[in-house]
Amino acid sequence: MPRKRVTQIFPWLLPLRMKQRLFFFYTGMRLDGNQYAEVKSETPLPYQLFETSCPLYNRETGFDMVYQENKVFNLKLAAATLDRVVIRPNETFSFWKLVRYANRDIPYKDGLTVIDRKLTTAPGGGMCQMSNLLFWMFLHAPLTVMERHGHDVKDFPEPPSDAPMGVDATVSEGWLDLKVRNDTEASFQISIAFDEDRIIGRLLTDQDTRQFYEVVNGEPLYYRKNDKVYEEVDVNQKTILAATGACTSKKLLYRNKCEIGYSLPEGTEVMGKGSKEK
Repeated sequence: MPRKRVTQIFPWLLPLRMKQRLFFFYTGMRLDGNQYAEVKSETPLPYQLFETSCPLYNRETGFDMVYQENKVFNLKLAAATLDRVVIRPNETFSFWKLVRYANRDIPYKDGLTVIDRKLTTAPGGGMCQMSNLLFWMFLHAPLTVMERHGHDVKDFPEPPSDAPMGVDATVSEGWLDLKVRNDTEASFQISIAFDEDRIIGRLLTDQDTRQFYEVVNGEPLYYRKNDKVYEEVDVNQKTILAATGACTSKKLLYRNKCEIGYSLPEGTEVMGKGSKEK
């Protein structure tokens, strides 16, 4: 059994620990030498590199739908700080650098979040849907991923999406960020909009790159270890010429691994690994 953290033994220390973490988290960004993207442009950049959307509401969580409504409220607060931001050459995008004060005037509502590896509710919960969306968009641009953290556990089935398995990015202020750096000569602009049921993300650029990117999975593997089921899958990126559709390169971005916290569809093959198959 993992050792308990001091704040788990003495919960009254948690607010102090949070202040400490946030101080070092943001001080580190001020001193790390990066130039962080924060400028917005009311005029959209001329070329659309990628567009995606996903449902706002997930009815498979096992929690009251009020927390999905609250999540949408939280996402819209965060979107106001992200929409129209331009990542210029040599700039770094940081999720928390931009979203830090999204709730300054209007407080977040309670949404679903993971605390100490347990699914629960807290103010600002559900923010990972925004970081997931942004990461999926960034994988369709020649941006360098500086920091990304996958979810340790999938607690419920994912809603329908055009993103393949293993494409996610969890965030936790003071601990986990999503960062990408623009090492190109082009600029990239984030566009986020909402309709009644979906969140829509677009990535725009000021140069016609004459190519686009496809992100695809390898064959997923499910295995059982120490009475838990895990999923592993490769996430690959292809570069495609727009004029001919020819693939000019393919590379492995990363191998994603997470625990599955819900029942897999009947017939899913689960291998044994480190213990006998159940």
